[in-house]
Amino acid sequence: MTIGALAPFYLWVKALHVISMVAWMAGMFYLPRLFVYHCDLVSGSAESERFKVMERRLLKQIINPAMIATWCFGILLVLTPGVIDWHAGWWHVKLLMVLLMSGFHGAMSKWRREFLEDRNTRGHRFYRVANEVPTLLLVVIVVMVIVRPF
Repeated sequence: MTIGALAPFYLWVKALHVISMVAWMAGMFYLPRLFVYHCDLVSGSAESERFKVMERRLLKQIINPAMIATWCFGILLVLTPGVIDWHAGWWHVKLLMVLLMSGFHGAMSKWRREFLEDRNTRGHRFYRVANEVPTLLLVVIVVMVIVRPF
């Protein structure tokens, strides 16, 4: 199903999708890095409380709205005639990676809540590895969209 009225706005919607995605990814790269440093702080300390504020603001004011915008503009792109070859496999892989990115976003929201409640049990190594997940997902997403290997 496509909506013909979207066709004249294709380039604008595409630009807004990319802008939203860049903002989302910036936050997805930074939040786990904050967790790396936060997990080494004493619970209840002034530094720990400062990280809680930084993490909340990053998630609530940047990452969440950017993810919602990315999804909205992405759905509009899918509904634009001629954008998707429904028989091609690349967009299935891209969609799966975006779903995984959204799931990782949810996991980071859970981890932020654990830090907020001083219940974090993970060490900096866990968050250093977690910090690489958005990069790997982004690489696959970009390759699927630009190269369209299948």
